[in-house]
Amino acid sequence: MEVVSSEYRVKTVLSRLERIIDNENERIGKDPEFDFKVSNAHKSRCLYELTMLFRDTDPREFAVNYVEQLHALKEKLATNARRVEAHLGAVRAVADLLKNAMRDADADGTYSQEQFQFSEF
Repeated sequence: MEVVSSEYRVKTVLSRLERIIDNENERIGKDPEFDFKVSNAHKSRCLYELTMLFRDTDPREFAVNYVEQLHALKEKLATNARRVEAHLGAVRAVADLLKNAMRDADADGTYSQEQFQFSEF
């Protein structure tokens, strides 16, 4: 009975993790209200639960029982990694634009302290 219960729990957590990743993949770049912090907390919780469930599992049993679900999850995680990286790149680009705009706005035609520093001639 414990084996069935444990297997059911593992499949449930893997399914929950898959839904979280599907949600994240769907909303990244489309939903300005998407909360990465909450999504990451949910993923971390699933990974923690899986770690606890697998700590007493024989790796051969693990591979046989969950291989299909893990392959699907691996593909979704690869998509997720690409989308998160693209999102972070966009965030960096916007931050650079804002930083440059602020720097340009501060350059009002007067000299800054850095421009008065002496350098070796």
